[in-house]
Amino acid sequence: MSLIARESQFDQVTVIHLNGDVLGGPDAAHLNDRLHQLVESGTRNVILDLAGVNFMNSSGLGMLIGGLTTMKNAGGTLKLASPGERIQSLLVVTKLSSVFTTFKTVDEAVASF
Repeated sequence: MSLIARESQFDQVTVIHLNGDVLGGPDAAHLNDRLHQLVESGTRNVILDLAGVNFMNSSGLGMLIGGLTTMKNAGGTLKLASPGERIQSLLVVTKLSSVFTTFKTVDEAVASF
């Protein structure tokens, strides 16, 4: 099963809904490829919906940082929405909560653009 469950479009914002465990590896390549496709098609604002993510390891965090870098280099931004308690704690402990803009809900994240 793919880490990317589905995508939603809200005006100029693409929401990528992730599902399962974020462990890097082939999923990292898949997400990275998808972000590059979005950039090439003119998308600059992406939200990763983490509501369906149960677990994330250091490779998964690296994957998120890579995604953020891809979007920033294209003049865009990547925001996180709906992280569960475990994922939010991981972002705080690793000090990545200061790197990523995170919202409680997808709606709040979309409204921030």
